[in-house]
Amino acid sequence: MIKSMTGFGRCELNDGQRKITVEIKSVNHRFLDMTIKIPKKLNFFEANIRTLLKKYIQRGKIDVFILYEDLTEHTSVLKYNQELAKEYWLYFEKMANQFRIVNNVTVVDLAKFPEVFTMEEQEIDEESLWTRLEEAITEAAVKLVEARNREGENLKQDMLMKLDGMLDHVNYIEERSPELIAEYQINLKNKVKELLDGVQPDDARIITEVTIYADKICVDEEVVRLKSHIQNVKKILSEQEGVGRKLDFMAQEMNREANTILSKSNDMEITNRAIELKTEIEKIREQIQNIE
Repeated sequence: MIKSMTGFGRCELNDGQRKITVEIKSVNHRFLDMTIKIPKKLNFFEANIRTLLKKYIQRGKIDVFILYEDLTEHTSVLKYNQELAKEYWLYFEKMANQFRIVNNVTVVDLAKFPEVFTMEEQEIDEESLWTRLEEAITEAAVKLVEARNREGENLKQDMLMKLDGMLDHVNYIEERSPELIAEYQINLKNKVKELLDGVQPDDARIITEVTIYADKICVDEEVVRLKSHIQNVKKILSEQEGVGRKLDFMAQEMNREANTILSKSNDMEITNRAIELKTEIEKIREQIQNIE
């Protein structure tokens, strides 16, 4: 099954304590290019996320968006620094004795000094969080792959139709080519008779000229190779891995054969068919760029 490089997958998990939303978008790219946008508090999971996604995706420009929301009521705790408060108080007492003034610092005043009271976030249970995050990413990745598979199947069916149309053009060229030689031989005889004023032309000379002409316009090898390439492309479309690069190479080969036929042609019908071939090959090449 071929896979398109275009797709989208989304997952949202909410267990009452945390809400995780994962969205994955992909478009075509020669290699695997992954961009991950994640909250800072989850940055230490980035390497794990990349490793996990590589199990599902081999090629493409991948954009991953992860949102995290802690739904627990107590996401942070108040910390009292008793030693620091004691140190503040001792210095106030020292100052009062030194300057012979009353130490009128109250508890409220003391609490306002830096670092006496601080708010600290509770420690994250990394193992539990990664389990939920992995679940969300996996589900989003599976949906992305399903979307890419559906698009890939559509691409495959469209390319198969184009390949059948190309085969019709190749068959026409194959059938038309011998007719050109016969027509050339008849036309050549008539022109020679006309030039010789009715005198019977030399058949051996005519045959020689026809042979030279046939050799110039002969596209038998190109036709055979094109048919073989078309069959190979159909076969590749049924393979599982490395499809995109193989198809790209085959499209180049088909285009080369079509160019050769076009350069040898001096018949309008064959020329038109060769142009149609090149057009269809170019359309297939564009579609191949989106196959993983």
